[in-house]
Amino acid sequence: MHVLILGGTTEGRRLAEILYTAGTRVTSSLAGRVASPRMPQGEVRVGGFGGAEGLARWLREHQVDAVIDATHPFAGTISFNAAGAAAEAHVPLLALRRPSWAPVRGDDWHPVASLAEAARTVPALGGRVFLTTGRMGLAAFAHLDGPWFLLRSVDAPEAPCPPRMEVLLDRGPFTLDGERELLRRHRIDVLVTKDSGGSATAPKLKAAREARIPVIVVRRPPVPAGVPQVATPEEAAAWLESYSG
Repeated sequence: MHVLILGGTTEGRRLAEILYTAGTRVTSSLAGRVASPRMPQGEVRVGGFGGAEGLARWLREHQVDAVIDATHPFAGTISFNAAGAAAEAHVPLLALRRPSWAPVRGDDWHPVASLAEAARTVPALGGRVFLTTGRMGLAAFAHLDGPWFLLRSVDAPEAPCPPRMEVLLDRGPFTLDGERELLRRHRIDVLVTKDSGGSATAPKLKAAREARIPVIVVRRPPVPAGVPQVATPEEAAAWLESYSG
């Protein structure tokens, strides 16, 4: 069996490890947007496929038996391309998505549908913004010249950027003590995040709750209709086993 993992996430790397250890041929595809990605076990390819049609052609040429979409919850384009390609190539497709975050007592969350809506919401909530939505969507905030932004990103951002901004290059997982200190040191009064889920970057939510800082949460896009979904690499491996069996 040859399994293609659309990866780049912790869950994708863990699934590749499980399959590789079990003797399954596994190829992980990385988008190539991070300069020094953490490499999974097994075969690896980097870069796009050329849309749904290009991915379908790749699946046929490399005799792929199943596709696991383990991309970031906000990598919407590749997920829809994968659904189209899998249908065209008649290859089963599974989405591996870590569970969404959920607010608890004491949280002051402001859910929004997009980065543009998040940018419109910022000025009413604070003037010193901890922006943790990544460098790719920074343009949505570039027109805001009033607030000061602390951007945390794995790689350095490119223009356009907000005029008043400091960049912190760092990669999770992050600790609760570290997040508390970061909020205090930079006098943050509003946090902006995507609903990425998982534990690697969740401590910022608890730190914001403790400091009574409002959090603007960008809701994640849905998984394409008709694509089955699981929450853990182990569940994905079990799905593959039942399919192959």
